[in-house]
Amino acid sequence: MSTQGDIKRLTAPDILTRKGGDPIVCLTSYHAHTARILDQHCDVILVGDSLGMVMHGLETTVPVTLDMMILQGRAVMRGSQRALVVVDMPFGSYEASKEQAFMSAVRVMKETQCGAIKLEGGKRMAETIAFLTERGVPVMAHVGLTPQSINTIGSFRAQGRDESDWARIEDDAAAVASAGAFSVVIEAVAEPLAKKITAAVAIPTIGIGASPACDGQVLVLEDMLGLSPRVPKFVKRYGDLAPSIGKAVADYAADVRARRFPTAENTYPMRTKKP
Repeated sequence: MSTQGDIKRLTAPDILTRKGGDPIVCLTSYHAHTARILDQHCDVILVGDSLGMVMHGLETTVPVTLDMMILQGRAVMRGSQRALVVVDMPFGSYEASKEQAFMSAVRVMKETQCGAIKLEGGKRMAETIAFLTERGVPVMAHVGLTPQSINTIGSFRAQGRDESDWARIEDDAAAVASAGAFSVVIEAVAEPLAKKITAAVAIPTIGIGASPACDGQVLVLEDMLGLSPRVPKFVKRYGDLAPSIGKAVADYAADVRARRFPTAENTYPMRTKKP
C-alpha cells in the first residue's frame, strides 16, 4: 500500500535534467487544496507573489511581504507530495545585498520546507544567484517582463518586441544560467527571442506568454480557470469557474433566505437516554 513516504518529491536537479526533454508543467498555487489537485499533474508548483493580486486584490505584486509568501508556501507544501515547490521572493526581500537575499531565502526554505526560491532580475542579480546557490539555495531566475519592476517599466507590456532590445534580455538569461540558476522563467517575450534564448542556455526555460519555444510553461491558476477579473492576452482559459461559483452562491443564498438548510438534528439524530 502506498504511503506519503513512498512518493519522491521532485528536486531542482530533477528539473534541470529536463532541459530539451519532456515539457515542464508548472502552475501557481497558494492553498493546500489547490496544491493537492495540481500535484497530480504538475512538475513544479510556484507559490507566486501574484497572490497579492489574485488573493488580496492588490494592483501589483510590489506590496507582497515575505511573511505572506511563507504563510502560503506552508499551505502548498502541506497540500502537495510530488511536485517541486518554488516560492517567490517578494520585492524588497533580496535586492539590497546578497546577504539579505540569503537570509530571506533561508527563512523561506526553513519555514516552508520548499525545494527552491525564485527571484526576478538578470545580470544585476547574477552575483546574488551565485552566492545563494553556492550556499545550498536552489534558484529559479526570472527575466523578460519582471512584474516587481512595474514602477520603473511603467506597464505590463511585452518585452523584446523590437529586435534591438533582444541583446539585453539574452544577456540577462545567459548571466543567470552562468550564475547557477537551475531554470529561468521568461515572461512576455516574442517567440523568436524565446527560441533563441532556449537554444543558447543550458538550463530549462519556463515561459509565461513566451511561446512553445520554451522548455515548459507556467500560468497563474486563477487566470487559466477564469477566476481573475483581468487576464493577460496570452492566457488560454481552460475553465470558466467564476459563473459556476456565482450560481452556487446564489443558490445557497436562496436556500438560506427560504430557510432551506440542514440542522444538526437532521444530520445527527439526538440520542435518547436509556431508562
